[in-house]
Amino acid sequence: MPPEATSAPRDRAPAAHRPWRGRCAALLAGGLQALCFAPGPLPAWSLPFAQIATLAVLAALTFQASGPRRAAGLGWLFGLAQFGVGVYWLTISMHEYGGLSLPLAIAALLLFAAAMAAYAAGACALTAWLCAGHGHPERRAPRQILNAVAWASAWTLAEWLRGTLFTGFTWLNVGYAHAEGMFAAWAPFAGVYGLAWLAAFSAAAVALMARAKDTAYDRSAAAVVGLALLAGLLGIAWGHIDWARPLGEPLMVRLVQPATPQSDKFQPELFLPTQARIQRLASLAPKSEADRPAVVILPETVLPVFQDQVPESVWHQWRDAAESMRATFVLGAPLHVATPAGDRYTNGAIALHPQDADAPRAGHAWHYDKRHLVPFGEFIPPGFHWFVRALRIPLGDFDRGTERQPPLAVGGQLLAVDICYEDTFGEEIAATVAPDGPDAPGASILVNLSNLAWFGDGWALRQHLWIARMRALETARPVVRATNTGATAFIDARGQVLGALDPGRPGVLDAEVQGTRGLTPYVRWGNAPILAWTLLGLLLAALARRYPACSRSRRSNAS
Repeated sequence: MPPEATSAPRDRAPAAHRPWRGRCAALLAGGLQALCFAPGPLPAWSLPFAQIATLAVLAALTFQASGPRRAAGLGWLFGLAQFGVGVYWLTISMHEYGGLSLPLAIAALLLFAAAMAAYAAGACALTAWLCAGHGHPERRAPRQILNAVAWASAWTLAEWLRGTLFTGFTWLNVGYAHAEGMFAAWAPFAGVYGLAWLAAFSAAAVALMARAKDTAYDRSAAAVVGLALLAGLLGIAWGHIDWARPLGEPLMVRLVQPATPQSDKFQPELFLPTQARIQRLASLAPKSEADRPAVVILPETVLPVFQDQVPESVWHQWRDAAESMRATFVLGAPLHVATPAGDRYTNGAIALHPQDADAPRAGHAWHYDKRHLVPFGEFIPPGFHWFVRALRIPLGDFDRGTERQPPLAVGGQLLAVDICYEDTFGEEIAATVAPDGPDAPGASILVNLSNLAWFGDGWALRQHLWIARMRALETARPVVRATNTGATAFIDARGQVLGALDPGRPGVLDAEVQGTRGLTPYVRWGNAPILAWTLLGLLLAALARRYPACSRSRRSNAS
C-alpha cells in the first residue's frame, strides 16, 4: 500500500475524533491574534511572530478539517474571538456614551464580531475545498507550496472583501501586525493586503512544518518555509530603498491634543470655557523663533457644533490665535453649507489663515469634507434608524465629501487631510498622494484628525497609530496625527514614530516635518497587483483540484 493511503487517516484523526479540542484551539488562537495589532501587552518586536503563530493554528486546523463545513466553523470561531477581543472598545462608545445597557452593548459587539467572523469562515471553507483530497497525503513539495498559496490567497481575498463590502471594515487586517518586522518593506509594493498574503503564507508554512511526520513530508514543508523566509529576507534587503525624495524645505507643524473628556465635549454650558482652554493650548509660545510652527493642527470636531453656529466672538478668538502664531490653523468641525441643491452637512476640517479677514463661517476658507463615513457613527444604514435612536449619540447622519479634494498648501508643502476612520483605507489615502493631472500634484504630507475618546484610552488608540504607520510605509509620506486624547504623533516617511504625546493628557507636539515626493508602486497601482496575484493563486489551486489525476499519471509514467 502506498504511504499516502496509510498516513491520511492519521492526519485527519484530530479533527474527526476530537472536535472540541479543535474548537477551543480556534477560539484561543483568535483571542491571541487580537493582541497582535499594537504593542501592549505584547512588545512591539513580537507582534509579527505572534500573529503568524496564532494564524498558523487556524491554518493547521483548516488543513486537517474533514470538509469545508467543518473548516468554516473553525474559522468562524477564530474570527469571533479575534473581533470580540480586538475591538472590545466598541462597547465603551455604545454603553458609556451611547446609553445602551452593558448587556445590550456586549450583545451588539458579539453580533458585529459574528458578522466579521464570516469572512474568516469563508476563507477556511474555500481553502478546505481547494485542498480536499490532497492536503495531507501528498508528499511532493509543489503540492505543499500550492496548498500554502491556496490558504494565503483565500485569506487575503477574505481580508479584501471585509475591507470593501458594505463600506468596509479594515481594522484587524493581519497585515497591520507587520508595520514592523521583515515584511514591512513589502508595503510600498503591495500595501497592507500584500503583507496579509505574506503573513498568511508564512502561517501556512508553520502549520505544514508542524504537521511533518516523515522525511519526505518534512522536506516538502521545509520548501514552503524556505519561500516564506526568502520573502522576509528580500524585504530586509530592499528595506533601505528610498521610494521618495524630499520636497522643498521642512515644515514646522504643531499638533494639539486637547484631551477633552467625551462626556464634556457636547455640553453646551462647557463650550466657551473649553474653546478658550484649547485656544490657549494651541497658542503656547514656541521654544524659539526658529521653532515657530507654520501650521497648527487640531483634532476632529475640536469645534463640536456646525461652523455657522459658532459665535462670532469665538471665531475672532481663533483668528487672533492664528495671527499671534503667524500660522495656519486647521480645525476639525462639522460643516453646514447651503447649496442650490439643498443643505449639506459634513464631518470636516477647515483652515484659518492668519491673513484671513473673514471668519471661516463666511465660507472663504479652505475646507475638507470627510468622504468615507462610519456606519452608525456618521451615517445610518437603511433599516437601522431604530438602533441609532437608541444610542443617543449626536451627529449621526452626514453627507459624503467628493472623492478628490484639493490638498491644503502651506509653506511649499501640500497637506492631504483625512479624518479618523478614513486612514484605515490604504487605497483611498494612496489616491491623495497620486497626482490628479499636470496642475494637481499629489500630497507631500498626510494629516489625520481623530477623536477616539469615544472608545476610552485602550487598544483603539494604539491600533490606530499602527494603522497610520502602514499608510506612511505604503505611500512614502510622513504622517502627522492630531487627536483629542491620543495617539497624537509624528511618523516619518519610513513608518517610524519620531514623536508622540502621552495619551489622555493635554499638550502640544512641535515637529519639523519633511514633505516628500515620488510614487511607490502601491501608489501607482493600488491593490490591483495583489488582487491579481491572489486570484491567480486560487485559480491554480482550483485547477489542481479539478485535474489531480493528470499529475498522478505523469508521476506513474515517469516511474
